[in-house]
Amino acid sequence: MRMKCVENVATDSVQPAAPSTPTLWALLLPEAGFRSQVMGLAESIGGNVIEKNIDLRAPWSLLPSTLCPFPLWGLDPSLDQLAPPWPDVVIGCGRRTIPIALEIKRQSAGKTKAIYIQNPKGATPSFDLVVSMKHDEQSGPNVMNVDTAIHRVTRIKLDNAGMEWQARFGAFPRPLIGVILGGRNRSFRFTDAVAKSAIANLSALADKTGASFVITPSRRTDPHIIDHFKTFVKNQSHAILWDGNGDNPYFGMLALCDGLIVTEDSVSMVSEAIASGKPVATISLEGHAPRHLKFIDNLLDKKAITRFNGDLPSTSNVMLSDYTALAAERVRTMLASKQK
Repeated sequence: MRMKCVENVATDSVQPAAPSTPTLWALLLPEAGFRSQVMGLAESIGGNVIEKNIDLRAPWSLLPSTLCPFPLWGLDPSLDQLAPPWPDVVIGCGRRTIPIALEIKRQSAGKTKAIYIQNPKGATPSFDLVVSMKHDEQSGPNVMNVDTAIHRVTRIKLDNAGMEWQARFGAFPRPLIGVILGGRNRSFRFTDAVAKSAIANLSALADKTGASFVITPSRRTDPHIIDHFKTFVKNQSHAILWDGNGDNPYFGMLALCDGLIVTEDSVSMVSEAIASGKPVATISLEGHAPRHLKFIDNLLDKKAITRFNGDLPSTSNVMLSDYTALAAERVRTMLASKQK
């Protein structure tokens, strides 16, 4: 199986881009998908990155992001609190970070550059940069449209993970296939029927190619779904499933597997798989979410992914842009202009 080129993987990240080192606040909500995107962009921009673990409490958390007065008063008191000196850059992802980031910009008299990842809807004009998926159909001079989510996958991280996991994965017969499982969310359901269909296709792939498998569930994967894959692993000569104990093999899989199979429920998981430079096939779950399906359809149309049908994930010559690096460069340019 030919390997896909990896030029779309970021060169690692922490790059000073302005005459002095900027201070960045990464606003981190509990949701893993939001956190990974914020940290991916912050690390790529470089500088003094400060993690701020935050959330809004009721009633602030229930209010529309554009109608949320005094949002700093609504911060969860058990998490980080926010006070001057304000940073050079604040980065948010997830609706509850919108009023917080804009309040920091307001209190800094505009000196803090406010960056938002995803779609802030009516608040778009108030941000200095919005990094929004193409299916969100955002536009404006401060909007950067992207095919895949911002992520933390970089060449150095992959190289380090490859060295760390080579001894553990090296004995597996090739092709070595990584299987990344998501789970139920507001729009999709990982049902027994989906699991059984996926396992039938994995079994067919093993029979046809002698493939071996490394499987990792996420925190959203229901235990009864994991049980199906445990049974599959027991019936295979060369397969392992991470049980949540010990080191997470996720980055090792991105680094060393010959192909990746990912459930479609998570934009971040699909985007990170693509960023690895490996061939990617996806498994659709039950449910319907028009915006999410536009994301998948766009990648299928561009041949950046295929749908898993029991065959090896197919190699593509399509090279998507490294949107994390491009967004980071826009912020660094913004900071450099600010200092002139």
